[in-house]
Amino acid sequence: MAAIGYARVSTREDRQVLDRQRDALQVVPCSRIFEDRTSGFHAERPGLTACLDYLRPGDVLVVLDLDRLGRRARDLIGLVEDLEKKGIAFRALNTPMDTSTPAGRAFLQIQAAFAEMERNLIRQRVQEGLIAARARGRQGGRPRIMTVERLRYAQHLMADQTRSIPQICRELGDIPSSTLYHYLHADGTLKEPGCRLLEIVKL
Repeated sequence: MAAIGYARVSTREDRQVLDRQRDALQVVPCSRIFEDRTSGFHAERPGLTACLDYLRPGDVLVVLDLDRLGRRARDLIGLVEDLEKKGIAFRALNTPMDTSTPAGRAFLQIQAAFAEMERNLIRQRVQEGLIAARARGRQGGRPRIMTVERLRYAQHLMADQTRSIPQICRELGDIPSSTLYHYLHADGTLKEPGCRLLEIVKL
């Protein structure tokens, strides 16, 4: 049996995110690590394709976070089920999961569904914000990455010291970490641009 690692970063994530995944997978240790630099929604992931071709019955596919393997719950669940049929186990280091048990499979489905729901809610809030802005006559121009809803949600997430900045950026819709730090300090307190966005700058 061999542990085979897979790491992925989106095109907007910095190099440190990939390094963090590599470091964690090497600790397992994984005998080989495959990588991609593309969105989780992107159909073509050559690194994942090569990884799946390399896996053999009895192997364990290891990722750091569940969403590194896929963003859509139905795709993720289908992929893990295909692995199980081939006698290949799946492990996400930041998620207590054992796909060889019924409880582990149920946990996977619940976790994936909640992750997708959270992203959909963020997307819905962003769209509602854009609609409200248009209703007030603010048309055209490049859409602002950081919105009031996103900023408040970011403050909520950063209050949880167990969450890393890359995890928070992913939960906010894969925003760049530079954008997050433009508005907030590392402890979640507002910088001047964040204050201006929330319209609470003291005169």
